[in-house]
Amino acid sequence: MSMPTPELHVVTGAFGFTGRYIARKLLAEGKRVRTLLSHPNRPDPFDGQVEAMPLNFDDPGALAQSLRGAAVLYMTYWIRFPFGGAHFEKVVENIQALLRAAKEAEVRRILYISVSNPSLESPLPYFRGKALAEQAVIHSELSYAIIRPTLIFGREDILINNIAWLLRRFPVFAIPSSGDYRVQPVFVEDVAEISVRAAEQREDIIVDAVGPEVYTFAEFVRLIAQEVGSRTRLVHVPPALAL
Repeated sequence: MSMPTPELHVVTGAFGFTGRYIARKLLAEGKRVRTLLSHPNRPDPFDGQVEAMPLNFDDPGALAQSLRGAAVLYMTYWIRFPFGGAHFEKVVENIQALLRAAKEAEVRRILYISVSNPSLESPLPYFRGKALAEQAVIHSELSYAIIRPTLIFGREDILINNIAWLLRRFPVFAIPSSGDYRVQPVFVEDVAEISVRAAEQREDIIVDAVGPEVYTFAEFVRLIAQEVGSRTRLVHVPPALAL
């Protein structure tokens, strides 16, 4: 008797940070995983267990074909800051194209990784862009779950590792403004677990993904400094001058 074919789940950016942990969780649960990559030459952390295809927004037909047969599309695609020809408005347009392709391919459910406190009124393009992307998901006519994580940390994360690198190498570290704004870091494996469980549900939902501990940003930097054995002096500067 032949075994049933495992359900296909597609993860954008599964060779990156958050997408990698989502893909790992899905593989552990026996799912077939495909990833769509903006940079197809990135090292494969899964030794071929994950099928890799290009994330080509300029070819709607190929994009839809890459999603054909998928039960869930996990959308982690985003940029941290504008560079080259990439900017937040263009990323939102690309997300809209991906949603159109998912609808054409009859993907059952969308799981979108957003950010905590997105707002269309935000003066920060990152958060305003995330809010626009959420609206695109909500109005896509597809079943969806939106995950709003706070600061995601883990072995391969960029922000915390960059802070640690600066604390190890420089005599001072710039804290934007007072540093008393709060962060509530969440472990990347917890974000992956929340995402996979939310994808299993049927109703349209928005989920806040937060960790159990709350710090001020200054406290958080001091904690990192303590962990890496740094005696770097923390100085408060206007936000525009901070690293």
